[in-house]
Amino acid sequence: MAVQPTQYACLHGPGNLPLLLECARGFSPHIEETSPDTVVFDVRGLEALHGPPAALAREIARRVGVPANIAIAPNPDAAVHAARGYRGITVIERGQESAALAKLPVNLLGGSPDIAELLHLWGVRTFGDFAKLPPLGVAARLGEEGIELQRLAAGHGYRRLREIVDPLEFEAETELEYPVELLEPLAFILNDLINGICSRLQHRALATNELRLALSLENGLTHETALRLPVPMLDAKAFLRMLQLDLNGRPPVAPVLKVHLAAEPVKPRRTQHGLFVPTAPEPEKLELTVARVKHLVGNDRVGSPELSDTHRPDSFVMRSFAPGPAVLAAEKPGVPPSLCLRRFRPPRYAQVLVVNQQPVRIVSPTINGRVVMAKGPWRTSGEWWREDAWNRDEWDVALEAGELYRLFQEIDSARWFIEGSYD
Repeated sequence: MAVQPTQYACLHGPGNLPLLLECARGFSPHIEETSPDTVVFDVRGLEALHGPPAALAREIARRVGVPANIAIAPNPDAAVHAARGYRGITVIERGQESAALAKLPVNLLGGSPDIAELLHLWGVRTFGDFAKLPPLGVAARLGEEGIELQRLAAGHGYRRLREIVDPLEFEAETELEYPVELLEPLAFILNDLINGICSRLQHRALATNELRLALSLENGLTHETALRLPVPMLDAKAFLRMLQLDLNGRPPVAPVLKVHLAAEPVKPRRTQHGLFVPTAPEPEKLELTVARVKHLVGNDRVGSPELSDTHRPDSFVMRSFAPGPAVLAAEKPGVPPSLCLRRFRPPRYAQVLVVNQQPVRIVSPTINGRVVMAKGPWRTSGEWWREDAWNRDEWDVALEAGELYRLFQEIDSARWFIEGSYD
């Protein structure tokens, strides 16, 4: 593969550094801030998108949106000097650096005051005058700094960019001119903040799996909301809809004065579907559907059940969905089938006839029959210090008709319940 020749663009616009940086980020991630009014960035390989250097320079001028000098050159120093010394657009071809910079005033090189005074005494006024001096004489009289400055005057730069490293913080905040009470105007503000954060994430080839919203209220409190997503996403419309559903179900208790939104950056999702795995719904659509269901039934009733770290029967909590890779039954050979207990919520009250300390018949409004086999009892108890402590005996029974059930008797009240059925 052929190595692409280096090409650098420089933007020089006094007092407009934020806009210059924003424009540069739209073309390259490799950016150097050389001074408070100058940025230079790597633009190699952009010919396929924007055409030759002159067309690329016009596109940069169109996007920057403020008055700025633009220069494109084979090395960063030549681009910086050209942008600082010439107005408008300047394009320097490879091999023409020295001729293109020859007319620039020598004071653009910078350097120490002593060297500047010597050059003035020698009558050196331009880059071209300095580049024509004998290199040995410059080395003898001006030292290493003089050699470096003469090389820059000739346009022979070869250094790499001293790139700025932006912190990976994706936050947006706005203070409102007047308190906002209704959720509809608040949605317009959230839409702007979400689009801005998603645009910045997209420029860095990132996504997010968590959004945090903080609303400063008129009464001095803060209303906080967090969206924790099972997979990385970058869908501004879905984010807005999920925040709206959360705010509709749990609205702020006072008018909003300030809105702060933050996103946790993560690498985007890469998915390769298998040929024999059923197609699953898109995570973005599924997460929006889950948010709508939560709005209807409550956050603690939607998700994946997770067993609690306790021996209390039927004790679990609901966690957010976190789908894993699909595993087909054929991929787990040798695993014997097992019974599944389908619990009744709440357990069904029953009358149980006991003979020789074993259940022999069940009588209830929905389940009746003679017990032909019973295994048990298994005593379980715990958390005696709590009001809802449990203490019971469990039985697995088979009825005459072939059904399998789990029974339990509360020790304290002596009442019997049918906990679930096996299938």
